[in-house]
Amino acid sequence: MSPLFPALAAGSTRPALQFGDQALSHAELATVAGALAARIAGAPRVAVWATPTLGTAVGVVAALLAGVPVVPVNPKTGERELTHIVTDSSPALVLAERGVELPPVLAGLARLDTDIDHVSDATGVPGEAGPAAPLPAEPSPEAPALIVYTSGTTGPPKGVVLPRRAVAATLDALEDAWQWTETDVLVHALPLFHVHGLILGILGPLRRGGSVRHLGRFGTDGVACELSSGATMLFGVPTMYHRIAEALAGDPALAKALNGARLLVSGSAALPVHDHERIAAATGRRVIERYGMTETLMNTSVRADGEPRAGTVGVPLAGVELRLVDETGAAITAYDGETVGEIQVRGPNLFTEYLNRPDATEAAFDDGWFRTGDMAIRDPDGYVRIVGRKATDLIKSGGYKIGAGEIENVLLEHPGVREAAVTGEPDEDLGERIVAWIVPAQADAPPSAEELAAHVGAQLASHKRPRTVRYLAALPRNDMGKIMKRALRG
Repeated sequence: MSPLFPALAAGSTRPALQFGDQALSHAELATVAGALAARIAGAPRVAVWATPTLGTAVGVVAALLAGVPVVPVNPKTGERELTHIVTDSSPALVLAERGVELPPVLAGLARLDTDIDHVSDATGVPGEAGPAAPLPAEPSPEAPALIVYTSGTTGPPKGVVLPRRAVAATLDALEDAWQWTETDVLVHALPLFHVHGLILGILGPLRRGGSVRHLGRFGTDGVACELSSGATMLFGVPTMYHRIAEALAGDPALAKALNGARLLVSGSAALPVHDHERIAAATGRRVIERYGMTETLMNTSVRADGEPRAGTVGVPLAGVELRLVDETGAAITAYDGETVGEIQVRGPNLFTEYLNRPDATEAAFDDGWFRTGDMAIRDPDGYVRIVGRKATDLIKSGGYKIGAGEIENVLLEHPGVREAAVTGEPDEDLGERIVAWIVPAQADAPPSAEELAAHVGAQLASHKRPRTVRYLAALPRNDMGKIMKRALRG
């Protein structure tokens, strides 16, 4: 297998990473990440405290250079969820920026700092590239690259083991679909603990030999500034594009900046057609969408040279096989724009396994095809239109995929809650907002919405807090005692 990051191996002097006033060329990144890679070589796994900083990117690249699997950790994860992730993945050490205070469950691990001044101490002038040193040999394509935890609909998150060949295959397929080259400059403000922000947004530009400018925190002013000063691509989630659409009418500089971009990409959830049309009308540019999952990385995309059709996620990427199946598991062969089936995929982009969960891994596949749980139709020209989830318990909010079951479990631990159910409902800003349906223990003294949100936020990641709480005398159930969530939504 060729190097995962050819420009690092070649010592390219082109810009690679920029976070605020901190920046590294590919050659400088090779030096500082290579020095850190030498220090962690041989570790079974490392956790990275994934703040939106240059240090996080350096730490992840160092681990990948060393062939050490990376477990990105969301800094906003609650105590219970974080304890599960650390216990399940058993990292040998944690990489974090100097000065960052880690929670107790991570504080007991060996720690290495990832700020660029520190990691370059042994090889050169702080903040600059030191003497070039050969990078470690490229590991096997099947070697684990990352273990990314994804919320299930029931129980704690599962660790998705992503091999190096899946990362390379997805990024190379996107090179083809998006005509992505070393001259592209990407701007984004996504978190660095999931596929979209880390693998596509950081590792993608590095594999292409181009560069990324991370805003640290999303804002339309930052987007306009970067796109007006050389950036060519923007990655975002629907919540970000909704806020852009809202701002465009009163911000001609933003409209001009978006008009000058080569590619505007939205993902992680469906972008409402209304926002598509508002952005196109104000800027003359169309946002394109792509479709993927933690387990599969990217499956489809609207191509840069294709029709940017709102409401679709394009066609299968190079190397990806995609089929729709009916309730019996039979393949649907008609591309009629009407027949709905579950998406199943196979190809080099797929994960290897759920860590420590052979039962879940086996259940996820149908004779080599991964069961996505997403329902879709295909247009006659092969474009895919996702229409919903096979299950009702996955909520897509603000770019996150959130399992209802784990929120329900935490809500049920509150002394003021007798019964709880969690659903999603449409939200103009977030895509979907989390709604908690509560049967209080005392009908005349229910816990407040603020109290319940704080209770969930203390145990899980903050984006999993319910935004709306509705109180009922009883939850609707079927004859088997199962909560009928469709009745709640209706």
